Amino acid sequence: MKQHRRWIQAIILTAVLLVGGYTIGSSLFAEDEIPREGSAAPDFTLTGLDGTSYTLSDFKGQPVVVNFWGTWCEPCVREMPAIQRQYDKWKDKGLVVLALNLDESKVTVQSFVRQYNMTFPVLFDKELRMRDRYAVRSYPTTFFVDSAGKIVKIASIEMDDNFIEQTIQPMLKQ
Repeated sequence: MKQHRRWIQAIILTAVLLVGGYTIGSSLFAEDEIPREGSAAPDFTLTGLDGTSYTLSDFKGQPVVVNFWGTWCEPCVREMPAIQRQYDKWKDKGLVVLALNLDESKVTVQSFVRQYNMTFPVLFDKELRMRDRYAVRSYPTTFFVDSAGKIVKIASIEMDDNFIEQTIQPMLKQ
């Protein structure tokens, strides 16, 4: 009886060690690492408010601002005019702004875009896959991506004109 119990305990211990080792190993060696400053920006393809598909890698060679936002987010609402002003100021130099909306209705977003006269592409992250892929935990969060596709700055704050301009200018000189 004791011999039989020890075999069961050994099997259970082995199973626990295998499952634990697999879990730890898969998280350590996962291909989808959390984006950080200096790492490549994860590529995505999302549909815009205008019905067009936008792929981040299509803008390689241009600096890109990827802003995660929502109409319900007060800091997002307050920073949006500054993003629009900086886009207007630098778009002729190649700046691209992609605003990823966090799962709101098309009508709500259209109304917001009209109210704030936004002219850059607004994309829908319907299933919040890009939010999760980019490990966004607070709003707004903005990724500044250089012309080589590397993240140069991650801002999880409400940005103003000065902050945006100081971050964009070095990216335009590359």
